[in-house]
Amino acid sequence: MTLHANFRAGYVAIIGRPNVGKSTLLNKLVQQKISITSKKAQTTRFRINGILTDEQTQFVFVDTPGFQTHYTSGLNAAMNRVVTQSMREVNVILFVIEAMCLDQRDIAVLRILPANVPIILVVNKIDKLADKNQLLPFLSEVAQVVKFSDIIPVSAMYKIQLAELLDTIRDYLPVSEPLYDKDEITDRSERFLAGEFIREKLFRLVGDEIPYSTSVVIDQFKLENHLHKVYATILVDKPNQKAVIIGKKGEKLKQIASQARKDMELLFGGKVYLEVWVKVKSGWADSESVLRNLGYE
Repeated sequence: MTLHANFRAGYVAIIGRPNVGKSTLLNKLVQQKISITSKKAQTTRFRINGILTDEQTQFVFVDTPGFQTHYTSGLNAAMNRVVTQSMREVNVILFVIEAMCLDQRDIAVLRILPANVPIILVVNKIDKLADKNQLLPFLSEVAQVVKFSDIIPVSAMYKIQLAELLDTIRDYLPVSEPLYDKDEITDRSERFLAGEFIREKLFRLVGDEIPYSTSVVIDQFKLENHLHKVYATILVDKPNQKAVIIGKKGEKLKQIASQARKDMELLFGGKVYLEVWVKVKSGWADSESVLRNLGYE
């Protein structure tokens, strides 16, 4: 790849309340699944950088947890710190909302956005609009709330107007050498991503039956003769949650592990051996030491 003479590179934070499609947007922009998604609010818990490099620009997208205004556990406080810290370290912010929906949760996030960083409003899920004529009045209404640098309606799921979004972001990034190698797609390790894939399947397959306070610890991660060996533990708060995740004759846990393994094999480009256990650790979501060991600052 020959780099443009005025090559640009910079950090782009993806900010918004839970469940507006931030992680889906990141995955579609970098054309690779690196951030997990589910219908369960607050699926994303960590800052994850997704990297897209073309001949003109290196975009470093910073996916962040949905800013939480209702819950006050140590876990949620830690995730909110990730959001606020990320916004101070970027060149541009994508503030993501759902089409035809700007409510008090969005307004709460708007209030914490820094004044000195360009903010592009990304209106997601336009594919769900039955009447596309509703969109223009809605965009005009939203534009009265805050003065955005640009407004781009998109459908992340169906890649509608993502090329236009990239062109818009490009103008706000500084002329710079690449920040990462051109072949890198994320700053996160395979070990980290393995844990995230397990957590995604956990939320997708038993998300309605278990509370939010579950997490995944990777106990061992090693590569032997082109075979990734992954040993992981799912942490839960109560014994009955453990039973739900394991399921009758262990079938639910097998399903979680099987689907997570397939995602790992796709990303790692080879076979994966995966073992997953479930362990009860009461109060982990409010324990500073446990949160620190899990990677929360």
